[in-house]
Amino acid sequence: MKVTILYNGVLVGLVATMLFDGWLWGQKQLGLKTLNFAYLGRWFGHFTQMKFVHDNIGKSPALAHEWGMGVAGHYAIGIFIAELLLLVCGDQWMREPKIGAALVVGMLTVVFPLLIMQPGMGAGIAFSKTPQPFISCLKSLFNHTIFGLCMFLAAELMNLLH
Repeated sequence: MKVTILYNGVLVGLVATMLFDGWLWGQKQLGLKTLNFAYLGRWFGHFTQMKFVHDNIGKSPALAHEWGMGVAGHYAIGIFIAELLLLVCGDQWMREPKIGAALVVGMLTVVFPLLIMQPGMGAGIAFSKTPQPFISCLKSLFNHTIFGLCMFLAAELMNLLH
């Protein structure tokens, strides 16, 4: 992997995740339920005990610093997704970002929460153990699409500042 792809992926991932956090903040201001960083950190934190699947992450034992672990995990995931985008599209995408590629990668990465994270936290595959699985899946797809938009905006911002 080229060093520039790695470097740019970290930068795009960090900036895009910050922009996405603004999106989450806006949702919270409207009274909407958003990602619980403490639960994400709790899930990650239990990996050290070789526990990857929970019946209900909210009822699993709380861990010290779980909110901070969740935020760190959230940013690591954002960087990972940005790296995927740049691995698929190459250095050229950074010079001339295309919104379509960013949106597609954002949308495709919804498979991670639907097939790995939610089942691991006890919500089932594609939120199947929740009251409104279809609505939850649509919300997750929408949020991943917004993250794709955030990656595009991050690259454009980086180009403006460069």
